Amino acid sequence: MQKVLSAGLALALAAPFCANAQTAAPTTSEIQLLRQEIESLRSAYEARLQAMEQRLQLAERSATPAVASADSNAPPPPEPTVAASNATAGGANSFNPALSLILSGGYTRTSRDPASYNLTGFALPSGNAAGPGTRGLRLAESELGLSANIDPWLRGVTNISLHPDDSVSVEEAFVQTTALSQGLSLKAGRFLSGVGYLNSQHSHTWDFVDNPLAYQALLGTQFGDDGLQLHWLAPTDQYLELSVELGRGRSFPGNDSSRNGAGMSALTAHTGGDLGDSHSWRAGLSLLTAQADDQGLTAWDATSSSALNSAFSGSTQVWVADGVWKWAPQGNATRTSFKLQGEYLRSTRSGTLSYTLANNSLTAPYQVVQSGWYLQGIYQFMPSWRLGLRTERLDAGAPDYGGKAPALAGNGYQPAKYTLMLDYSPSEFSRVRLQLAQDKSREGAADNQVALQYQMSLGAHGAHSY
Repeated sequence: MQKVLSAGLALALAAPFCANAQTAAPTTSEIQLLRQEIESLRSAYEARLQAMEQRLQLAERSATPAVASADSNAPPPPEPTVAASNATAGGANSFNPALSLILSGGYTRTSRDPASYNLTGFALPSGNAAGPGTRGLRLAESELGLSANIDPWLRGVTNISLHPDDSVSVEEAFVQTTALSQGLSLKAGRFLSGVGYLNSQHSHTWDFVDNPLAYQALLGTQFGDDGLQLHWLAPTDQYLELSVELGRGRSFPGNDSSRNGAGMSALTAHTGGDLGDSHSWRAGLSLLTAQADDQGLTAWDATSSSALNSAFSGSTQVWVADGVWKWAPQGNATRTSFKLQGEYLRSTRSGTLSYTLANNSLTAPYQVVQSGWYLQGIYQFMPSWRLGLRTERLDAGAPDYGGKAPALAGNGYQPAKYTLMLDYSPSEFSRVRLQLAQDKSREGAADNQVALQYQMSLGAHGAHSY
């Protein structure tokens, strides 16, 4: 590039002399002066190019989101300064959005019809995403992401979900501060809640095709909301982060209704650290509270033979305890590594339930305590290859209808599932996964499931959390 520009400059400057070559030949001193001018232009060009490269490097550092790396509890990058931001302003792409696209699809085979899928003992909203999905070849949810710095103090992020039925939804769209002091960060808009470990992670980062039954039954697969989140990362050697959220309460276990106040609140605390050079860990406790008004639910009677439509009004509290431990020899996870991950969720719903039974419309007090847990291990036994095993179980509890709805009383059945997966990643941008599962979510015969999944990442994509 430098040689081409230098040659072009030489030709441009030499053109007038060539045009007058027939009338007056240049002298030796004129040729020497021309060479000096060309050399001066070349030096100035190289100095300007180096300055632009330095500005580009500063812009890239400033545009990098303050997220933890995938394999450590390292503190976030230094807070951007006004001087650095001014330096990046001249870069041609400093504030252009980073674009990414996650393509996902595959094949699913089940021994039971997924159209009649339900979690026995759990009432969920109609149209919920629980279950294995449709049979056969299918396009899964794809994700389009855009992110960029807005100015020296704010960044913006949006993630748009492209669903297999050709519909589009906004999974996340928020602005976040980048220059608050004392380890504080404020987020506003639509975002995935920080409760638990798995909830805030996008589906393409999951270690299995689907998320655990406890998330499907108690958090509506994945809890996201419109609201505010204040996050604090302690300036200590021991990793410690706290966050508080206030939101509209638009998704299960809450529902979107016309209210002026907040319909959801959440408190989260996480801590962690390193144990030597090969081990790291993180643990946390979260509390999510959500309000619901005439929330439409589909429940099943004691024999699970017929669906009963109902409407719930009241409050729900969900406690989430999570923990993860990672091992990699000397911190190098490129060849072998192991991750042990688990969460326990406990939900308490209290309010009233309106339902129709035997052509009679009834309203009864309703209170139930339900819980679920999962434990999974992921072993990378050689570069690009991983093997995973997950076991999980739910407890539907004993719903209290004030003695007015004996037909809705549970029979003590506890849904469970056992899953084995093997995946291969030719690079960090592509993955193919085979998953085998014995699903006992529905009372009766087990549903034997086979899933083959592909995931491809296009464009710029930020690092994932720990």
